[in-house]
Amino acid sequence: MPNQNEIEAGLLNGEFFVEYLPVIDLATGRCVGAEALSRWRRPAGILLPDDFIPLMEGTALSGLLTYFVVERIAEDLLDWLKTSDAFIGINVPPEIIGRGGLRYAAERAGLMEVLPKLVMEITERGVPDQIAVDAISAAADRGVRIALDDVGTGGENILVLSRCKVEIVKVDRDVIAAVRPGEPLPPALEDLAHLLATGRFEVIAEGIETAHQRDVVQSLGIRLVQGFYFSEPLAVSAFKAFFQQQQPAGQDAAAS
Repeated sequence: MPNQNEIEAGLLNGEFFVEYLPVIDLATGRCVGAEALSRWRRPAGILLPDDFIPLMEGTALSGLLTYFVVERIAEDLLDWLKTSDAFIGINVPPEIIGRGGLRYAAERAGLMEVLPKLVMEITERGVPDQIAVDAISAAADRGVRIALDDVGTGGENILVLSRCKVEIVKVDRDVIAAVRPGEPLPPALEDLAHLLATGRFEVIAEGIETAHQRDVVQSLGIRLVQGFYFSEPLAVSAFKAFFQQQQPAGQDAAAS
């Protein structure tokens, strides 16, 4: 496992990069956006977030990585987002919400021009205090869409939904992994289906890997999905091409 000094050196030395995991609308078959995911290129191979994010939580490194991702999204997609109807999700760690750095990074990167195309993905840990709640509300008022990430079970999720201007609920991949042929539907998924029925939230199911999982979430009314069944995370050029290919014939999309 790497240590925090190695992570900091990797960030400063340009070893990190971003890939984009497409989000698909099951009703139309279109790609409608993506989640930006950080990667770390090491001599032994590529490290995924689970390999380094836990070491960064609660430290300044968490903010540095988030600001790097914001800058890379701007570099990769700012001009494209101005003419596309796609959205891009950004994972925002709890320790930087409401502390000013995220907005500063977005302004410096030019992303304030495309705020309605951004989705700020937070976890229930992302609203620890009133400062964070106020910051999330302010971001929503400026046009940023707010998603509650990693939703499974537990009353904390409902508390977050009641305190913040959440538009999107993302179903945790562990919930989807429990969707198997011949087995009962996970209770958490049934609960989320009821939440969807209220009409207050959009729901995105993460981690779709099989046709059966796709069919089950679609039968529950969940329209937006992401996962390896549809696409692996893609480099920016490949993502733009994938997005273009998923558009209806004859419909113009943003130039790649």
